[in-house]
Amino acid sequence: MADQRITHEPIESASEQVHLPGPSFLPVIVAAGITIALVGVVHNLVLAAIGLLIAIGAIIRWVSETRSEIADLPLDH
Repeated sequence: MADQRITHEPIESASEQVHLPGPSFLPVIVAAGITIALVGVVHNLVLAAIGLLIAIGAIIRWVSETRSEIADLPLDH
């Protein structure tokens, strides 16, 4: 094997900030709504409609929260 030596060179700092979204319960609500809708397709169409309403409402809220969060970011980000 070739002689491999470890060099300890300084690591450059990140040139930009990383943006991570905050915690949200909306993905769980969307999943629950879709699950209710799928169970409703098998058992009762009223249950399917309720599940779809839950999922669509949560998706709309999720998208609006994401859009407002993105709007709050600095322009150079």
